[in-house]
This record gives sequence, structure tokens and C-alpha cells, in this order.
Amino acid sequence: MGILEGKRILVTGVLTDASIAFSVAKLAQEEGATVVLTGFGRLSLVERIAKRLPAPAPVLELDVQNNEHLDTLAARVGEHVDGLDGVVHSIGFAPQTALGGNFLNTSWEDVATALQVSTFSYKSLAVACLPLMKEGGAVVGLDFDASKAWPVYDWMGVAKAGLESCNRYLARDLGKHNIRVNLVAAGPLRTMAAKSIPGFKEFEDSWPEKAPLGWDLSDTGPAARACVALMSGWFPATTGEIVHVDGGVHAIGG
Repeated sequence: MGILEGKRILVTGVLTDASIAFSVAKLAQEEGATVVLTGFGRLSLVERIAKRLPAPAPVLELDVQNNEHLDTLAARVGEHVDGLDGVVHSIGFAPQTALGGNFLNTSWEDVATALQVSTFSYKSLAVACLPLMKEGGAVVGLDFDASKAWPVYDWMGVAKAGLESCNRYLARDLGKHNIRVNLVAAGPLRTMAAKSIPGFKEFEDSWPEKAPLGWDLSDTGPAARACVALMSGWFPATTGEIVHVDGGVHAIGG
């Protein structure tokens, strides 16, 4: 019996089978969960990728900047499952002007987009799913270590810092609902999101050398395992935490 046997999981952010979200959905199914996916924009692409999962999974449209999508999310998910035990937030976006060394020149409008999509949506998604989590459960978000100023990451780094703070406040306020809220801070991976970051090769070149455990830039499995574990019953008293899955780079100076 898998560690998510009988659980109902909503996974956002599946775009390709190279994404962390896809690995989470796949592993969750293998561990016994019923999975519902959300997609943004090219839903036909998400539906095609969903067919590569071990079992069929419905795909719902979710634009986290669209209040109607958020307001109706619980009802739409409820057409497929009678509740949720876990929610995976794998959503992030920053305009190109907010990345790649343009930190001092980025307009507020572009910063606001990055913050709404990458930070505020963590709260928005959790609140939208709350009516389906009457028995408690877990919310897990995907992070990139925001304790440092990284090359080229710029305002997305600021958004991730906000995400880490939001994680703590959500843990505070959702604890009374028996909902645990945690982040998985993965190292750099060759996903679609990474390809949109100008200068991402700087991470690719240095990370495997810095990581005490080494680091495979194409293996989303370790991050997915952490997400699935945090949604299981194996972490019943853990909330407000950031679990680093980065080969150990976060712990090493220099």
C-alpha cells in the first residue's frame, strides 16, 4: 500500500513531463492517490501530457490572476473528487524584464505580475481549496532558496522570498484547520520554467560542483519524492517548513 493510498491530490503547474509537477502527479498516483491537474493557457498540451501518467487525470483550467477561476475552483474540482487531502502549488512567472540582471530597471507593473503569480497565488490557491479540505491535509509549494541574491534571478528571487514568508503565515492560519503548509526548495532543474530565465546556464555550470551529494539537473524525482512525503501521513507535526532538495548547496558557504 502506498503512502498516499486513498488520498485526493490537486497538482498545479504540469506543462511538460520534465516538470517537477508531472513527477509529483506520477509518483502520487503510484503511491495510491487520485490526482486532479490544473493548467494555464494551452490546456490541450496539459491534457496530452496527462495521458502519460499511470492513470487518467482530469485537467481543469486555472489562471491564478483570474478571480472567477479561483472562486469556482472548489466546485470544479468537486466534480471529480469529494474532497482534497493535498494541494501542490507549482506556479511561478516573472516577465523577462524582471530577470537576467535588469533588477534596477524593472517596472512596478512587471514586479507586481511576478509577485501576484509567484507569491500571492500560494495564498489564493490555498484559500480556494479550503472548502474541500474539511478533514485537514497538506499544502506543498515549490521554492528556490531565497536566502541569497542569486545571479540573474532578480525579482523572481524577491518573489520566492515572499513565498517563504507566505508559507509561514499560511502555516499559522491554516493550522486550526489541521492543514500543514510546507515548501520544497529544489535545486536548479532543466524545466520549462528554468529555460525562461536568461543566464540559467550559470546555475547549470556551478551547482553540480558545489553540491556535496552531487546534483542531476534533469532528475525531478528527488523534489517530487519530498512533495509526496510531505503530503503523506509521515509528517503529521511539520508545518511552516522549507525542505531543501538541492544536493546540499544551501548548507555550503562560498
